[in-house]
Amino acid sequence: MDALILSCGTGGGHNSAGRAIEQELTARGHSVTFMDPYLLNGPRTSSAVSNAYISMAQRAPSAFGALYALGGAVSRIPGRSPVYYVNRGMGPILEKYLSEHPCDAIVMPHLFPAEIITNMKRRGMRVPATYFIATDYTCIPFTAETDCDYYIIPAAPLTEEFVSRGIPPERLMPLGIPVRREFARGGDRAGARARLGLDPEKLYILVAGGSIGAGNLNETVGTLLKHYRHARIIVVCGSNRALYDGLRRDYGGKCALLGYTSDIADYMRASDLFISKPGGLSSTEAAVIGTALIHVTPIPGCETRNMAFFSENGMSVPVKRPKSQLPDACDSLLDETAREEMLRCQHSVLPQNSAARICDLIESTAQKIKG
Repeated sequence: MDALILSCGTGGGHNSAGRAIEQELTARGHSVTFMDPYLLNGPRTSSAVSNAYISMAQRAPSAFGALYALGGAVSRIPGRSPVYYVNRGMGPILEKYLSEHPCDAIVMPHLFPAEIITNMKRRGMRVPATYFIATDYTCIPFTAETDCDYYIIPAAPLTEEFVSRGIPPERLMPLGIPVRREFARGGDRAGARARLGLDPEKLYILVAGGSIGAGNLNETVGTLLKHYRHARIIVVCGSNRALYDGLRRDYGGKCALLGYTSDIADYMRASDLFISKPGGLSSTEAAVIGTALIHVTPIPGCETRNMAFFSENGMSVPVKRPKSQLPDACDSLLDETAREEMLRCQHSVLPQNSAARICDLIESTAQKIKG
C-alpha cells in the first residue's frame, strides 16, 4: 500500500501524530510519503501558513483565542468558511501531484489538508481513501465542513460532541491520538535517568511549552524555583529562542535549559512531575508514558478544552494561576497515592496502541474505498 501523510508546521503536534502513523505503516512494509502540501506551491506558501500560527500563539495568545472563538461562531453559520476558500487554490496543485504520485490512502493530522481534499472532492477531482486525525480533545472549528472517509478522534467520550457538530457517526473512530514509538514503548524512571545521566535520587520537575515554547513559562519556572529549591527544574523551550534567552537571563544556572530535544520521551519518564501547556499531542504523550501531569497557561481555544477534558477525567491537575496554585498542585501529585490514581485514569480513559489501531483501520478499508 502507498500512503500519503499531509501535515503542516503550525506547531509540532500535528507532525508528531503524522510521524507516528508513518513509523507504524513503514514497519508494516508499506510505502509512506510525509509532506507539507503547501510546499507544492513553494516554500513561501508553507512558511506563511506555519509562521502566522506560531507567531500569534507565541506573542498574542489572547488574540489567538479570540480568533478561535470567532471560528467557532462562523462554523455554525450555513455556508463555507474562509479557511475552506483560502485552501481552494491548492486543489489543482495537489491533484497534479496525485496524478504523478498515486496513492491508496491520505492521512491528515491537520485540518488544512482536509479542507484541500474537501475542495477537490466537491469539484469532481478523484482522491483515494481519506483519514482525518483530530489532535485535540474537542471538535475544532470547521472540522464539520470537511469531507473525509473516516475521522479518528482522541477518545470515545468525545463522540457526542463531534456528532453534534455534524460529523456522521458512522465515520467516527475513537482510536486515540497516535504517538511515536519512543513514547508508546515501556520503560521506567530509573532507566530513563540512567540514559540521560540524571541523579537517581533527586526530585526532577520537567517544564515544557510544546514545540514552539508557548505559554508564560517564566512565571511557572520562577514559582517552582521559589518553592522547590531542593528540586532540579528542567525546562524544554522548543524552537522559542526568545524564551530560552529570557530564562537564561533571569535564572541562569538555577535550572537546566533545553531547546529542541529528541529525548523528550525519556525526560518525561525520568521526571517526578511534568508541567506543560495542554497541547493535545504532548498531553497524550505524557499520558501514554504515565506521567504525573500539571497543565498551565493554555493557548485559549482548543488547549482550554484539552485542559478541561484531562482534568475532568482525572488525567491532569489544571493550574490557571501559577503563582498561587502551582505549589499546591505539585504537592498533591508528589503523594504516591494521588499519582497512581492519575496514572490509572490516564490508562483507562485513553485508547491504547492508537497508532497500530489506526493503521489496522487504514489497511482494512483503503482498498475498499479506492475500489
